[in-house]
Amino acid sequence: MSKITFLGTASAVPDRNHQNTHFIVETQSGTILVDCVGNPIVRLREAGIDPLSITDLVLTHFHPDHISGVPLLLMDLWLLGRKQPLNIYGLDSVLEKFEVMMDLYEWENWGGFYPVHMHSVNDPDRMVIIDRKHLNVQASKVRHMVPAMGVRITLPEGTVCYSTDTEPCVEVVRLAKGADFLIHEASGSMGGHTGAREAGVIASDAGVKTLILIHYDPVSIPDALKEAARQSFSGEVIIARDMMTLPIG
Repeated sequence: MSKITFLGTASAVPDRNHQNTHFIVETQSGTILVDCVGNPIVRLREAGIDPLSITDLVLTHFHPDHISGVPLLLMDLWLLGRKQPLNIYGLDSVLEKFEVMMDLYEWENWGGFYPVHMHSVNDPDRMVIIDRKHLNVQASKVRHMVPAMGVRITLPEGTVCYSTDTEPCVEVVRLAKGADFLIHEASGSMGGHTGAREAGVIASDAGVKTLILIHYDPVSIPDALKEAARQSFSGEVIIARDMMTLPIG
């Protein structure tokens, strides 16, 4: 059965119980890590996930609280003996910065390094980035303070959409239309971000079944976030927590 494991759920400033937001989706057609922060190998092992099982890495945007763990992940997979290719997906500008960042670490000198295949997202609206048997992933640009993209993951068991950091926008509504789960940020109503009540509006407009709030301030009161979202959304509301695992379907 496919499942989501939330490795971190905090907004930009984490605490001891909330790492920065990133999560992993395990499917029969691949294991997808969405964003990568901190010490990813430790976090994956805490969740009981083999780091070498990751087939795909999706980078939603180039902010430190979403990509800080990438160099360490790539190096540690190499040191663990990875041989199979790793697919990395991101907007053109994100992948360009990613390459500059890795060049600073002189990764071209990491002998016997496994293949890394970079897949650029250059279509702003529901571009298919992964298309395999039993797995389809689409990406759409959203509205953040830097170029950013949300993703829609379609599986036989159900569909999961992730907003990433964004202000309320029709792009997320279109991307999430009819999804079983909408994972939406709830940082608060500020430039380039969305509050819990606004996330509820997006979920309602998209007609999703379940709204999962993530990327929230760790000092937030979960019941207050849930109540704010319920003002505008009548479906199920879940507050994501670090190391929470949810089955899809």
